[in-house]
Amino acid sequence: MWQTLTDYIVEYILRIREYGLIKVGAELVLIGLVLYLVWLFLQGTRGSRLMRGLIVTFISVFLIVDVLAERLDLERINVLFQPLVYMIFFGALIVFQPELRRALMQLGEASWIRRFIRETHATTTPIVSAAKYLADHRIGAIIAIERQVALGAVTESGVRLDAAVSSELLRAIFWPGSPLHDMGVVIQEGRVVAAACQFPLTESDRLDPSLGSRHRAAVGLTEDSDAVVIVVSEETGSISLAVGGKLYRGLTPEALDQDLQRLLHVATEGEGKSAALGGRQRP
Repeated sequence: MWQTLTDYIVEYILRIREYGLIKVGAELVLIGLVLYLVWLFLQGTRGSRLMRGLIVTFISVFLIVDVLAERLDLERINVLFQPLVYMIFFGALIVFQPELRRALMQLGEASWIRRFIRETHATTTPIVSAAKYLADHRIGAIIAIERQVALGAVTESGVRLDAAVSSELLRAIFWPGSPLHDMGVVIQEGRVVAAACQFPLTESDRLDPSLGSRHRAAVGLTEDSDAVVIVVSEETGSISLAVGGKLYRGLTPEALDQDLQRLLHVATEGEGKSAALGGRQRP
């Protein structure tokens, strides 16, 4: 087997020389760049593990069919090879459906479509004030702020409110015993559009196992969209911020305010990353 594989590699290298090293090199760099961008897009999401499994499957199929079956003249395997590739391709479309949906949503809700929409201090100030109050009283909460990718599917799962953002409203929603205190709140363009919304839970194995469903839901929503999600822990009273599939824990109200301003494009132009996001790593 190894001799056959070695012969195949040597033969492949000789074929590359016939096509021209520069041309083949440019094509390989382009393919590598596309794969790298796909990997960055999937990193930290449930799709990263699926991608690794898919790569292993393709390598196994290639070795079995293209090397062994062809060399050993296994005709039936050769006949089944093409349908198998099609099955893997369509299976990947189904398996990666959440990631594909996320990519298409980001393209459809591109930044130039809504580049003039900006959150202001009138939005961030009551959110930070409410987060501080809830943290001081150890009241659990999860608040998602919509950015470029619309959260219509999420808001449909909750109760429509369409009210101006205020600290009092957020505190009343998450107050224990309130009919809307379970699950999350969605804020869109300075208004609380819905409460009691179901957020998708992340399946990432990089998250601290001690974290509860609120934190997993916050990360899960940011894996499927570009939303910014604030989480207040009921057990510890700590404030966390989820963005881009990553969770930043132990934020002070001041750090949360700075991060929200920067992430929502309120900070002055040229201002760098705040210490809260810049210095913290994914748990």
